[in-house]
Amino acid sequence: MATSTAQTAEANQPSAPHPFSSNPLKTRQDVADACASLLDPLEAGFSPERALVRVGGTGARFDETAAQIEGFARPLWGLAPLLAGGSQYKNASLWTKGLIAGIEATSPEFWGNMESLDQRMVESCPIGYTLAIAGAHFWDPLSSVERDNVAAWIGSMNDKEMPNTNWLWFRVFANLGLKANNAPYSAERIGIDMNHLETFYRGDGWTNDGPAGYTQMDYYSGSFAIQYLQLLYAKLAAKDDPVRSKEFLHRAQLFALDFVHYQAPSGHSIPFGRSLTYRFATIAFWSAFAFASAEPPAPLTWGMIKGLVLRNLRWWSHQHHIFQSNGMLNIGYTYPNYYLAEPYNSPGSPYWCMLAFACLAQPESHPFWSSAEEAHPHTLSPSPLPMVKALKQPLHITVYSGGHTFLLSSGQTCHYPLKATQAKYGHFAYSASFGYSVPTGGYTLQQFCPESALALSDDGGEIWKMRREVDDAEIVEKEGKPVLYSTMKPWKDVKVKTWLVPPTEEGSCWHIRVHHITSGRDLQSAEGGFAIYCMRSSDGRVLTPLPSPPSDSDQGTLVSGADALLVSRAGAAGVTDLLSAAGRKGGICDVDANSNLIESRTQVPTLYADLRAGEERWFVSAVFALPAEADGWKGRWREEWEKRPKVPGWVEELIGTSGGATNEQGLEGGATPEAATRPAEANGEQTTQVAIEAEVTSKAVTDDAMKENASAAEVKFEEAKGEVARSARG
Repeated sequence: MATSTAQTAEANQPSAPHPFSSNPLKTRQDVADACASLLDPLEAGFSPERALVRVGGTGARFDETAAQIEGFARPLWGLAPLLAGGSQYKNASLWTKGLIAGIEATSPEFWGNMESLDQRMVESCPIGYTLAIAGAHFWDPLSSVERDNVAAWIGSMNDKEMPNTNWLWFRVFANLGLKANNAPYSAERIGIDMNHLETFYRGDGWTNDGPAGYTQMDYYSGSFAIQYLQLLYAKLAAKDDPVRSKEFLHRAQLFALDFVHYQAPSGHSIPFGRSLTYRFATIAFWSAFAFASAEPPAPLTWGMIKGLVLRNLRWWSHQHHIFQSNGMLNIGYTYPNYYLAEPYNSPGSPYWCMLAFACLAQPESHPFWSSAEEAHPHTLSPSPLPMVKALKQPLHITVYSGGHTFLLSSGQTCHYPLKATQAKYGHFAYSASFGYSVPTGGYTLQQFCPESALALSDDGGEIWKMRREVDDAEIVEKEGKPVLYSTMKPWKDVKVKTWLVPPTEEGSCWHIRVHHITSGRDLQSAEGGFAIYCMRSSDGRVLTPLPSPPSDSDQGTLVSGADALLVSRAGAAGVTDLLSAAGRKGGICDVDANSNLIESRTQVPTLYADLRAGEERWFVSAVFALPAEADGWKGRWREEWEKRPKVPGWVEELIGTSGGATNEQGLEGGATPEAATRPAEANGEQTTQVAIEAEVTSKAVTDDAMKENASAAEVKFEEAKGEVARSARG
């Protein structure tokens, strides 16, 4: 078959493939080589005294020196276990020289002592970890004066204010690095911080990223920080703090049985929450599990855990656009993307991904490496894991159905005004296959991007609001199945109750969203399904309407009544409304390029309707998804698309009738919404503007507050000690 111009264009690259992209990532040596290949390009970014590493030219909310300390320190997450596991690295001495220069007060490249809420505190964590496990390379070569300088620089953070979040772990590890080398450190500071961190624990292995008052359990609760560092602590502090170390190992086992549901058989982790430019750090929990030699909880095995790590790295090795032309990582996800970036993402930030290499500290003989790689448990028949699992603590329902790994979410929020927080935490669903999408601007629905969200406008389409935070979020049981319930109030006189329903065996490619809207004002609404790649494989042009009837190999769109469907090389995604009287119309929202994490060109199947002031309306949306990685998807999508789910009986009872759009009294809804009279191709063209979220000052913890909370934590910890002791005796 002849190669098309579109295929040639896609294959055309401005630089040679990165060595990471051609690595088979099957063995320990492959992973060691991958780690080294990510370190190699950084040599060009080192400053003359080696204390700073420039990765790019964009800024962050902190100073440029701190940004380049990031570029220096974060790669240590990979270099330290690489060396600790017995491998050699040709440029390791650059980091040793840089450490000496960075902590010398008279050096022209002195990093500067830490101040309260200083980004340098974050970067002290990989430095402390490196001193703890690779001291032979980074501590032993230092003179007594240089060692004193390291202790003084790290010690400068011990009396400073830190955010009341996972940051507290960074100070713990900075001090542990000193302790491991018999240098002066603050045992009191470690104790206070550890006791305060205990107050974040919610149960079932899950820890919140901060105090009570909100739920934020994203990858920082697992791979990016808390679970990861608890496992490292369990290994490094096993002798000095055996009870807490044992408790952390137990929590990791509980967490593992939930967290495995966030990884797809393809290897990709479900994108959710902030800081996703850290890319394969999402899999780091499993690498730390190996570092700590935790015992895999049944039905998980070392072979399965090895497979989770290696498949994730292989998935990322196929994403060729994560690198700059000089071989350094860029800010983004599968391609450079600053819409996604956080205010704290400097060019060096993506190297937090090096967390994934903690497993390299273990030798070839460790069961993580010596076990044969095994498939994801969901692909086994029968699966030893449930296909649908309700997770009480993070308020998620995880799903593997129809070859699709995704989750339903209600109740999580970021406790400070994060960019695109409504997209990172407020969407109804998050998919390992289709990712999530962020707004690109503040004008038109295309920029706002209603992917996996219900967008509402009260001013004719100038400003749209999507779910950012909710009230009363809980997992309830309906007809023996878990359902996520929540309410939101985008305006004082508008209330939206939502129920999120996972797929059934009969409709394995569909999930249902039920909305009950009461409004004191006129509203426009637009509800999107999953965003999907929207270009034809044949010529690279945008999708056009499917022929009637379509064949298995056809790619295109279908819009009819309340139906909207897109089919492309990425699979099939669509929406429909199950209430014939709801008055909604299907359409294709041509969202802005680069709004989606995974694909740079996407469209969103969308349902549109208008509501009148004083009206109560029910929407029952059915969302269809069949990703390309699902077996035989091309031969299945038409049949699966026709397997429309039925309105659940309990929903009919809520509505008060067996079908139709009704108000609370069970009467038929009012006049046909204005949106229903617009042509389908015009839907989604209304002007929008992102609502500016009110600024909220991020909470920071003081020493006094920490000491007060520590007392309560000590009580909880003593209870945990008893549980661990009883478990050990059992």
